[in-house]
Amino acid sequence: MPKANVTFEKLGVTVTVPAGTRLIEISEKVGASITYGCREGECGTCMMKIVSGMENMSERSILEDQVLQENMAGRNHRLACQAQVLGGDITVKA
Repeated sequence: MPKANVTFEKLGVTVTVPAGTRLIEISEKVGASITYGCREGECGTCMMKIVSGMENMSERSILEDQVLQENMAGRNHRLACQAQVLGGDITVKA
């Protein structure tokens, strides 16, 4: 199974996880203290910036895209409850 290396910029921590893992699960594992309310992609509180490696992330769902647009998020932002890592190296800023 493919793996991904996810670095949390503020913590200076990198973890290796299986492809398909959601960013919110990884952040809980490393104690990144991401604020979230629903885990369903509707509220937008778990928004994160992908510093590098966006090409190694799942595509935005219609719901995620809508919530990000409503919150005027930049194109490098994702919802941690929705975004899955696909492999390679990814750096995030929570």
